[in-house]
Formats: sequence, structure tokens, C-alpha cells
Amino acid sequence: MINIKDLHVSVQSDEGDKEIIKGLNLSIKAGEVHAIMGPNGAGKSTLSYTLAGRSGYQVTSGSAILDGADLLSLKPEERAAAGLFLAFQYPIEIPGVNMSMFLKTSINAIRKQRGEDELDALGMLKLMKAKTKEFGISDDMMKRAVNVGCSGGEKKRNEALQMSMLDPKFCILDETDSGLDIDALRVVADGVNSLRCPEKSFLVITHYQRLLDYIKPDVVHIMADGKIIKTGGAELALELEEKGYSGFIKGEAA
Repeated sequence: MINIKDLHVSVQSDEGDKEIIKGLNLSIKAGEVHAIMGPNGAGKSTLSYTLAGRSGYQVTSGSAILDGADLLSLKPEERAAAGLFLAFQYPIEIPGVNMSMFLKTSINAIRKQRGEDELDALGMLKLMKAKTKEFGISDDMMKRAVNVGCSGGEKKRNEALQMSMLDPKFCILDETDSGLDIDALRVVADGVNSLRCPEKSFLVITHYQRLLDYIKPDVVHIMADGKIIKTGGAELALELEEKGYSGFIKGEAA
């Protein structure tokens, strides 16, 4: 599904270009859920922004291949069309644009990028009704401006709806559990778990093991100083919870 080799990424700072990702290697097969955990400043969010194509992140070397496509050579909208979806730590508000219009525009923009016909009004309505019912989202919510005046749980439910309707191949959750209570956390987990299938892959970036109680990862990676330093199964997250990062960061790279 996605294969990242020897990735190096720099960002601009007051002192000039600063390297954040320092030779990262990561391979996620179709159908797998991987989790990346690490301390602040490890480069976790830089990785997600780089893969999504956010400006300000300069890839100096390395590669990222998504299902055969050279991800780093594509524009952000082309990456979305290729099947990448990024769930933000703090979903943005879009005043003046309601959820229905936002989703219609997004879906048809991606279909156009893929060379597919746009969904007609009836097809879009059927899809939207089925998905909103699945995620427990009311018609009133669909008429509201995107995320405006929404609680944390509502924003996450909206994002799960977007993820489901856009039907990506590879989903990145960038610390999407930050600041959420248990109910909102379950919303995120239920959205991801409902989409798990052999054709999709997920990268869950988090500080805490608690999200992984609800989204069971196949593989857990520990990231520090811009690279993966240890990889293991789901039990690695529990070990990390007990020992903290310091015990791993001082050890040998995996």
C-alpha cells in the first residue's frame, strides 16, 4: 500500500532550514493499521503533513510510494485523488459552507481528478443519506457550516463521515485523539473500525495508548528524533505506557 524509504524532511526556522525527519523508513501493507507513538518534537505531525503535501515542508531526499504512485511528486489534490486522507488533530471550521455542500464538492472534485463522472444529485443524495445514518448525523447537522459551533465529538463525527464518503485507500489520523473525552474518542474509533477492510490502510499517530484500546493496531512504531527507533506488535504500546519514552530512546534503533 505505502512504502516510505529513507525520508528526510526539513522546515524553515529562524536559524534556517531545520531537518525534522531524518531517514525514516515505513512500510504499511493493504489492510493493516499501524500506530506511531513518540514524544513531542519527534516529527510525527511533520510526517503526516509531508505525506499530505502541506506547504512549508521540504523533502530533501527519500521516497514515498502509495499503491504504485510517487506520492511526493503529486499536488495535494492529486494525493487525495490517489487515495490519501488526513484527519487533523484540530478539524478546521469553514464558515458559510454547510456540510452537504462541502461533501458534494469534495467528492466530485476527487472523482474529476480520477477521470470519473461526477455523481448526479440523486446518486449523491442516496450516498449521503446512507452514510449519515451510519454515523448518526442528523439532517440539521448537514445544514450547518462545517464544524462551526460543534463540540469536539461532533467535529470528529463529521470527519469520520468525510473519511467514509471520500473512500480513501490510506488514512492518516494525526493525533486525532488530542483533548477528546471518552465519548468523542469512541466516535473516532468507531469511524475507523467501520472502515477497516483488506483494501484500506491506516496510520494512527498518537501520544497515548488509550486510543489504541479502541483501534487495535497490527503494528506499533516508536518514533524519536525524526526516525523510527523500534517496531513491534500492539503490546509495544502497553510497554511504552509503563516505561515511558526514555527507556526506548536510549536504546538501539530497531
